[in-house]
Amino acid sequence: MTRKDIPNAISMMRILLVAPIVYLLLNQSYTLALIFFVVAGISDALDGFLAKRYDWTSQLGSFLDPLADKLLLVSCFWVCVLVDLIPVWLFAIILIRDLLVAFGALAYHFMVEEFNGEPPFSSKLNTTFQIIYLVMLISSQQLLDISATWIEFALYSVAATTAISGLEYLWVWGMKAWNIKVKGQYEQR
Repeated sequence: MTRKDIPNAISMMRILLVAPIVYLLLNQSYTLALIFFVVAGISDALDGFLAKRYDWTSQLGSFLDPLADKLLLVSCFWVCVLVDLIPVWLFAIILIRDLLVAFGALAYHFMVEEFNGEPPFSSKLNTTFQIIYLVMLISSQQLLDISATWIEFALYSVAATTAISGLEYLWVWGMKAWNIKVKGQYEQR
């Protein structure tokens, strides 16, 4: 393994942390689940920092990092539905957004051109809000006395940023596809 592989190894570690976090949440071992989740969250920031700072980016990393993020977050939100910590509608918004982005990226890649887009600011903000919300939610189960008002505010913030970032992806990449495919066909005539 070379230094350039370190961000990918960190992403793989994050993927491996998903199963124990899910298990701990299902068994309501919230303190341990929170510790593992925070480690996973820090690893996300660390692999991104290393890849950008030292130019240790790779094609594999551009796939592994978002995959690790989605596996971690979607799995945690799903378990939170199962143990009645969040409403099903919030999970539905998150899942639909993630599926639209994933299938949209695949469609763009195979029908328009290679997809290698940097996530927009709204997507990074959304991921941050989702992580903060999960930390608040898990912490409030055994560790901290966080008011229901703050938890509810965070819930609606996650719903809003999830919807906004999904719409931004659809708009930006839809317009790029339009400009390349449709507009390009008219210019050739």
